[in-house]
Amino acid sequence: MYIKNNISLKPYNTFGIDVLAKHFVEVDNLDELRAVLALKTYPNKLILGGGSNMLLTKNQDALVIHVNIKGIFIISEDENTVTVKANAGENWHEFVLWCLQHDFGGVENLSLIPGNVGTAPIQNIGAYGVELKDTFVACEGLSVETNEIKSFSKSDCDFGYRNSIFKQHAKGKYVITNVTFKLSKKAHKLNIIYGSIKTQLEAMGITNPTIKEVSKAVIAIRESKLPNPKEIGNSGSFFKNPVISKAEYNALIENFPEIPSYTVSENEIKIPAGWLIEKAGFKGKRFGDYGVHKKQALVLVNYGNAKGLDILNLSKLIQNTITRLFGISIEAEVNIL
Repeated sequence: MYIKNNISLKPYNTFGIDVLAKHFVEVDNLDELRAVLALKTYPNKLILGGGSNMLLTKNQDALVIHVNIKGIFIISEDENTVTVKANAGENWHEFVLWCLQHDFGGVENLSLIPGNVGTAPIQNIGAYGVELKDTFVACEGLSVETNEIKSFSKSDCDFGYRNSIFKQHAKGKYVITNVTFKLSKKAHKLNIIYGSIKTQLEAMGITNPTIKEVSKAVIAIRESKLPNPKEIGNSGSFFKNPVISKAEYNALIENFPEIPSYTVSENEIKIPAGWLIEKAGFKGKRFGDYGVHKKQALVLVNYGNAKGLDILNLSKLIQNTITRLFGISIEAEVNIL
């Protein structure tokens, strides 16, 4: 464990924003993490995982702690299910691939989502009709204040759409160190009706898919729509899909009868934010070194040397335009730092 000074965070965030960390340290195990959190000489600390759900808008006057704790373990299993624990520093997609290699089902729809396992519960990552909470059993977090480990059950986490206790009143209070999942070993329950998975599988000539084939379909869809952060800086979906009341929806379709929607509950309708942004004319728009991706309007991109403030200001312009045109507020999904 070695603390460095004035380190560029460009390699540590998927947006590829070049800001400096006043102090930087990488921790590879729980003991190192405990020791760093206990350091009184660095009162300001920032936890960094895969760097996939953040937009850095300024130099960080803090000790940036990069959590790199690795390891995947089978905790228990029976004839039908297996309980697996993954440490926080594991890359999320590599964890999904590990599950598929062992024929463990439940996370295949979450293939190719950027980031690490430790940050996945914070925003309850989800894609194509599946969310992290569907296979989540528990996670452990190290208290920043007491340096003690606390276990969080699914109910403790208060999961919602791209939301959890870790984005609310427990925000910044714990560093998630591992996550435990319950996965299927056979008779996998496939979810292929959401989005274009079924169409993609048909295009691949697959009528009775395995979990590996569902994953391949998801990867093909994501690669066709979403830019690779290694090629174009981005954080995936920048905005949440807004959920509006049925009354608001009924008023909206009078002016926009073609608007797509998904029923959330008896009185709630989800509207694709990407559709709203595209309808507002932002899809594919470029402003110098930053802009909106040409294939997916939900994705804001850094074409090379954009500043975080540039992208933040673009996001605000999009939000204000959507409110003006549709009377709908869209929230940023990423953390602004």
